[in-house]
Amino acid sequence: MSRIRILTDQVANQIAAGEVVERPVGAVKELLENSLDAGATKVEVEFRKGGKGYLRVEDDGCGMSPDEALLSLERHATSKLRNAKDLEKVVSFGFRGEALPSIASVSQFTMCTRPHDQAEGSEIRIHGGKILHQKTCGMPPGTRIEASNLFFNVPARKKFLKTENTEAAHISRLCRLYAIAHPEVAFTTFSNQRKVFQSPACKDLHERIGEVFGSEVAEHLVHIGPMQEDGCRIYGRVSPPGIGRPTRQDIVTVVNGRPVESRTLLYALTEAYHTLIPKGKYPAAFLFVEIDPALIDVNIHPQKREIRFRSEGHVRRLLVESILKMAETLPAASRAIDADRFDNKTQTHNPSPIISEAKAAEKNTSSFSDAQLEKSSITKPELKIDIPIPDPISLEPSKPVGEKFDAPLHANSEWHYISKLRQNIALFDTPSGLVFLHIPAARERIRFEEILRYHDKEGVVIKQELLLPVPVQLDSLGTELLERNRDILEAEGFGLEEFGRDFYRIDAIPAWLDSGEAEDLLRKFLETARTGGARLSKPELVREAIAKIAINEILQAQETIPEQELAEIPSRLLRCQYPMICPKGKATFFEVDNQELIRRFGRNIA
Repeated sequence: MSRIRILTDQVANQIAAGEVVERPVGAVKELLENSLDAGATKVEVEFRKGGKGYLRVEDDGCGMSPDEALLSLERHATSKLRNAKDLEKVVSFGFRGEALPSIASVSQFTMCTRPHDQAEGSEIRIHGGKILHQKTCGMPPGTRIEASNLFFNVPARKKFLKTENTEAAHISRLCRLYAIAHPEVAFTTFSNQRKVFQSPACKDLHERIGEVFGSEVAEHLVHIGPMQEDGCRIYGRVSPPGIGRPTRQDIVTVVNGRPVESRTLLYALTEAYHTLIPKGKYPAAFLFVEIDPALIDVNIHPQKREIRFRSEGHVRRLLVESILKMAETLPAASRAIDADRFDNKTQTHNPSPIISEAKAAEKNTSSFSDAQLEKSSITKPELKIDIPIPDPISLEPSKPVGEKFDAPLHANSEWHYISKLRQNIALFDTPSGLVFLHIPAARERIRFEEILRYHDKEGVVIKQELLLPVPVQLDSLGTELLERNRDILEAEGFGLEEFGRDFYRIDAIPAWLDSGEAEDLLRKFLETARTGGARLSKPELVREAIAKIAINEILQAQETIPEQELAEIPSRLLRCQYPMICPKGKATFFEVDNQELIRRFGRNIA
């Protein structure tokens, strides 16, 4: 018996389904694209149990005759391609002819379709790839496709699906992305028989962005383009200078009507906004690229999520020029208002009041106000400080967080501030040698442990009620992540009140946090939960994650630190539990002892 055999059509379709329809959102994507290719002006999407139990996509497009409906269920059946050369000028969404047979092979599938010029429609029912019947049916013009029990006959595939809420959030976001890409089409989405999203046909992109992402996002956007050159046209709406977002969730890129991921466009955005928004922030951007189909490759990803430009440098340059031109032509008054809004938001953070060294020693904690120190009238501070320091040890460059150093301390040693070296290094003289201190790393360790100490005697986080709650509008995935982690956030001092669909108000925050930073920190925590939620299983891990996000926000700006503050860093650092490593596990300082100096110079250094 030959060991090599031809796969049956059913098995081949199930294999194709693993590539084309990896999860329920993949099935919805393929069906949505078919509806748009059919010229639909209205699309309804319904799903239950995250799409695993039931999916329905219904449109008012051109529909199919009974013969066309049967043919569409054959592998590689397509109305978009005739020969290999057509691949170089693909202008439609679905062109490979695998979506319908792939979905039908792994579900209980029903398709009802009717052309506008016929009085009745045709219904085809399939179970796991086997056709049960085809018959006439009454329905309005268009196509309705239903798929139940997705992956019922491929249990291995079903095991890798996420929770129902996560799958539902992905489907809801996909529908919103296609709604942005096609403002002229009306979209409605139902989840578990509840309407979660609806947007009528909109007259322009601004109106659709407000419908989908909320008026808070839409009102701060400005036009770019259109700029056109060599078969490529770019336009859209983006953040003005000075307005940044904490994550990339509000970046949407659409190429020839298809929402896609493109490193070329993302890198161009990063490059263009390099000097327009602070480091660590991202613009809100809704970019539309219209380009000659021959200049892109849309077939590089099984789910067609990514595309490749044949001339990446040209597209990148055109987008950068569009954004820089917007920044240059924006009225000066608008730029000033936006910059002031951003500056007020970022400079109002006052971690805690300044306290004296004696009080700090008594409480074993201290803090500082950057703004107050920068405005200090001290011009020549006293740079001699009597503080205990560790004995010289050989410090590994990246010590794991959580491993405590048990270095003995000299009770009467002194660190004398000498000078600041380069941008981030301060040099100190001690009786036993020279100490090189990494300024940002030391400040991160100090601030990190200050945040972790904001608890009362019972270990409860100290929080402050807000007189004016901070509004936060999320997308459906953000809402799902927030609800999943709501108990965690409230245990860490956040007060969260639901105030409508995908809309919340922060009415309380941890005592160490400024209200102006509350929304950004919440969004970054949700992004952390999305990418590494499995690690947030213990309260101490959650607390550390929030503290790390906070210190990144506080310390990312390159600021001028007064000498007085530099001189005080060692005394505050050495009161920390783990003074010799930053929260990322890297060294805060190291010492070159006198014996090493003597060995190097070959003589006494006294």
